[in-house]
Amino acid sequence: MFVIKKISVFIFTVFVLFLSVTVTHKDVHGDNGQSVLYTISLQGSINPGSADFFDRAVSLAIADSAHAVLVELDTPGGLVTSLRQMVRRIMASSVPVIVYVAPRGAQAASAGALLTLASHVAAMSPGTEIGAAHPVGLGGGESEKSGVMSQKAVNDLAAFARSLAEERGRSPVWAEKAVRESIASTANEAFEAGVIDVVADDRTTLFKALEGRVVQTADRSVTLSLVSAELRELSPTFQEQVLMKLADPNLAYIFIMVGLVGLYFELANPGAIFPGVAGAISLLLGLFALQALPVNIVGLLLLALSVIFLGLEVFVTSGGVLAISGLISLLVGSLMLFNTPETGVSLSLFVFLPVFIGVSIITLTIVWLVARSAMGAPLSGSEQLSGTEGRVVRAIGPGVTGKVFVHGELWDAESAESLPENAPVTVSGLKGMVLQVISKKESV
Repeated sequence: MFVIKKISVFIFTVFVLFLSVTVTHKDVHGDNGQSVLYTISLQGSINPGSADFFDRAVSLAIADSAHAVLVELDTPGGLVTSLRQMVRRIMASSVPVIVYVAPRGAQAASAGALLTLASHVAAMSPGTEIGAAHPVGLGGGESEKSGVMSQKAVNDLAAFARSLAEERGRSPVWAEKAVRESIASTANEAFEAGVIDVVADDRTTLFKALEGRVVQTADRSVTLSLVSAELRELSPTFQEQVLMKLADPNLAYIFIMVGLVGLYFELANPGAIFPGVAGAISLLLGLFALQALPVNIVGLLLLALSVIFLGLEVFVTSGGVLAISGLISLLVGSLMLFNTPETGVSLSLFVFLPVFIGVSIITLTIVWLVARSAMGAPLSGSEQLSGTEGRVVRAIGPGVTGKVFVHGELWDAESAESLPENAPVTVSGLKGMVLQVISKKESV
């Protein structure tokens, strides 16, 4: 009961914290009546979690009539679907969105470059880079370019980049090269090429450079007044933080594989408990991540089929045919799991190969152990006990049950003859939980 109470208190505490981090609405009017600038930091991959965070920040700024939204960006890229969601939000926003690639050493690569192009004001800190927006596939190999679907994805993304650049008065030539040729530029190079508007060392320098600049939003012109604005930092909610961490195809794939191995081990060894519990949790986390990612249904079905084949191998003698078929389904399903060319989702070859090889070795080991166990001699039951030798501990007589020491254990025993204590005996059978024994001399 005490443990249950502690668990209940813990769950209640987590729930209260959960509510506290999800409350986001604030009064954005400064103490002195000055304008308020919302600021958010987007670090890591662009995914559904970061897209939801970005959308919430812009929506809140619009609802509270904030002056602008400052997005400090540092990303290697991410999902095209999430990028498009964020770009649509910028295009429809009546509040200026300023994307500032910072701090020094940060990057706005791939999807991050297109997000910067779409912003009302694009700025970079010295020592940062932008570009390399060519869509990549498994392992980022160049062979992806030869595929028809890959070429369609490149053409579509190039047109998208040109459209954003033209809309914001930036260089469409550079935008298209960033997609088709994966060019990348430093902050100064990007400024000279007409890709960004400002190069600024820090926020203070940025605000001074943008003071008085007129920006056209979806429905009005806004004259920026940032020097005296009150800054309000927004942080991602608990749900957004979890989704940001999990909505990674590589992490999702690892969770799925660990989950499948755990459940398969539990199926092959009923009662192990821990592998089954760990596998179920990992599988649920993987499925949660997959629901935020563009998944190929055929690939997912092939993974399920591989589990069925490998599970049948435990119960059906197939000479390894089912196990090999399961591993082939696992390989093909893994390669097909993410619909890469159309979405920009990339499963790293350095994650895929080790995980697949590891899962294959573990699975084949389990199959081998199960097969060896099935072909070995019985370790329990009447078959295993029959012929085992022991000695009488308590005398046995016709119709009188005694005790014998057999196989390291004390058993009730019966015999058709009288057997004194310490007499050597041989087990001839098992009736319920009572051994049937005969004199060792007689068995000889």
